[in-house]
This record gives sequence, C-alpha cells and structure tokens, in this order.
Amino acid sequence: MPFIVELVISFLIVIGGLFLLVGSFGMLKLRDLLPRLHAPTKASTVGVGGVLIASMLYFWVERGHFTIHELLITLFIFLTAPITANLIAKAYMLLNVDPTTDLPPSKQDEGWATFDPVGPDGYDPSEEYEEKES
Repeated sequence: MPFIVELVISFLIVIGGLFLLVGSFGMLKLRDLLPRLHAPTKASTVGVGGVLIASMLYFWVERGHFTIHELLITLFIFLTAPITANLIAKAYMLLNVDPTTDLPPSKQDEGWATFDPVGPDGYDPSEEYEEKES
C-alpha cells in the first residue's frame, strides 16, 4: 500500500477518534439539552463518518474491492443526525421557550416560524390557507 494512502487512512482514523472523544466528553460535561445535543451530532457525523471512510478506503486499496455498505452507512448518518438534532431542538424550544420574552423580534411579517404565526402587523398566514380550503 502506498505511503500517502496509509497517511490519509491514519489521518481519517485519528480525526474520527478525536471527534468521538470530544463528543463523548461533551455528553458528560454539558448539562443543558441544546449544547448537549450539539456534541453527539458532531461526533456521529464527523467521527463515525471519518472512521467509515477510512475503512472503505483501506479495503478499496488493500483488497481491491469497493464496499458500498460503509458508504451507505456514512451517507445515512450524514443525512439523519443533523435532521434529528434539528427536530429535537425545535421540540425543546416549543416546550421551553416563551416567544414573547425569550426571542428577539423577527423583523418579518410572519414572526418566528415555529412560535409566532401572527406577525407584528397582525398578519396571520393561516388565514390564506383557510381561504383556499373554502
């Protein structure tokens, strides 16, 4: 195996391991949900993704066959971890954030997307949907 390939594989494994270590440390030390949610999403996307890409590269160079399973797992993690974190954060904010005191003004007609459908000028976008249905 060429030295440059070994170097790239080693780099990916070390970076993946460091991100997994920092993500684990963040899960232990951070107490609030939103910062705590940030640590495992970064650890899973970059940490596990780096290790899987390193494994895929190793088997491609050393054994001569490309493994699609590791690529699919990596793509699945890259797609699902940020979306899941976003949905958990939105659910947390809906339950724990008061839109009148905890959020700054949105400076738009609609207000904040999740919290305030009625904007500062009294515009309610749900009225448009009611008009279309009838």
